Amino acid sequence: MQVDILEFVLPVENNKTLFVWDIQPNHGHAQIHLELSALFSSFGPLYLLKVSPNAPLQPLGFYAIVKFYSAAQAERAQRETDGRTLLHSSTLKVRLSTKKLPHFLSGCSRPLNHARCLELANHCLGFNGWTSDIIMVKDLPPEDEEVVGEDEGAEPQWRRRLRIGCVLRLCFPQHGRSTKGVSVMEDEAVCSGPEDFLQRRCRLQRLVRENALVQAFSNVLLILLGNGKVMVELKHNDLNADDQTEEVLQVNEFSVPDEEPDDEDFLDLTVS
Repeated sequence: MQVDILEFVLPVENNKTLFVWDIQPNHGHAQIHLELSALFSSFGPLYLLKVSPNAPLQPLGFYAIVKFYSAAQAERAQRETDGRTLLHSSTLKVRLSTKKLPHFLSGCSRPLNHARCLELANHCLGFNGWTSDIIMVKDLPPEDEEVVGEDEGAEPQWRRRLRIGCVLRLCFPQHGRSTKGVSVMEDEAVCSGPEDFLQRRCRLQRLVRENALVQAFSNVLLILLGNGKVMVELKHNDLNADDQTEEVLQVNEFSVPDEEPDDEDFLDLTVS
């Protein structure tokens, strides 16, 4: 029986990436993207599908990059789609990527972002296949405050430093597995008043909960069996005692970014 293992990390390997070309320009970009998505997603969940026009000196048409989470699914898709007709006009050429992986990405195991984790888990396990419960969300010291910008006639401003920790439990009831995610994040900015401070606090609470869930999923392995069934295993066992929560919150600290990173921009280094 064929077995495949999925992890909740960015799929940077070449054996998970397909290069598709000879896509004729008889249809628009949106229609081609839709057709390719339907074709390749039938083999398994896709991380990335990017359709682009050919370079200026090349014949008119399109090419595409397709990235799977699974190397086995990418290999099967390559075998079964190479030479297939698309939109009754294009005979596709499909190959596994041969682009050399940059040395700084070798052995990379960057976790998927929050949205991607939810997408992959729901695709493989269903919306009722997993649950998450917050064990604790807590303000952590220090939370410093100082008045800045005390110009005459100007509204006083406060430089506030927020630091919040979260411990979350991720459960897979049908598989009898559970794991914890821990995150500590901080934000430091000048606040114009209580309302501005409250908005920043709510944003930080949301981000720290999402990051704790990402950390929990990074410990999960999805084992895909050839008969269509999915098993859940953990990379390592967690400490289950809740009285150790305070100590656990001393790790995994992040600063809040001005803009949340886009994983697709990160992976463009391997597929462009």
